[in-house]
Amino acid sequence: MGSENAAIDFEKMDGLVPGIVQDANTGEVLMLGFLNPVSYAKTLESGFVTFWSRTRQKLWMKGETSGNRLRVVSAATDCDNDTLLFRVVVEGDGLVCHEGTVSCFTKALALDKETEAARG
Repeated sequence: MGSENAAIDFEKMDGLVPGIVQDANTGEVLMLGFLNPVSYAKTLESGFVTFWSRTRQKLWMKGETSGNRLRVVSAATDCDNDTLLFRVVVEGDGLVCHEGTVSCFTKALALDKETEAARG
């Protein structure tokens, strides 16, 4: 797979795109945040994932206060150029979630029986 400079489509979601963060070593999905054109450029420039905080309305480099910065190893976009995937190495103690866990995805949801049967 070659390296491309795809134009990211920030217009579909009013100037934002989802940014999925995945551990480059384990493949575990760590978190999801949103980026705007400025935070995307800052991520590319710094080499560390920088999000746009929708609640605080400001740039937010993950780990700037906790030390658990997300150093980008590789980045990709999906086929529609409207979602980003960052494979990262976590600096610090590795606890990415603000609740003190490695991943933000720790709350299992109950699936209905039809869904479970289909997964087999």
